[in-house]
Amino acid sequence: MANKNKKKVSEKTPEITLKSKGVNTFLWIVAIALLAVVAVGNVYFSTHFSLLVRVLLMVGLGVAGLVVAALTNEGKKAIGFLKESRLELRKIIWPTRQESTQTTFIVIAITVVVSLILWAMDSIIVQLVTFLTELRF
Repeated sequence: MANKNKKKVSEKTPEITLKSKGVNTFLWIVAIALLAVVAVGNVYFSTHFSLLVRVLLMVGLGVAGLVVAALTNEGKKAIGFLKESRLELRKIIWPTRQESTQTTFIVIAITVVVSLILWAMDSIIVQLVTFLTELRF
């Protein structure tokens, strides 16, 4: 019985093979270097290349940096998290247009009522302070 449960759990969550610490560190260095080239390269190469070439190079290097970052242990975990989040979003029962409209009107009405109450309290406090500051003993 326990073996069946373990099999079901392992089928739902595939095992992520972790890279060694050295390989993982190397991948992070490469990813950060590529993203640094993207950040600095646009300014540095502004006199060497036209705008179109720079944009294509920066987009290409940026995508390459993100792909290398996705190959790291943390990147694989993040991709798994995003896939699970996408599955959870599909399970959500979104409100209908009528429910959204009604809720919006309720929020607006409550906002107006609270605003009027705060305005009235502020006016009373201002009148009270004005009365107290104008008193002469």
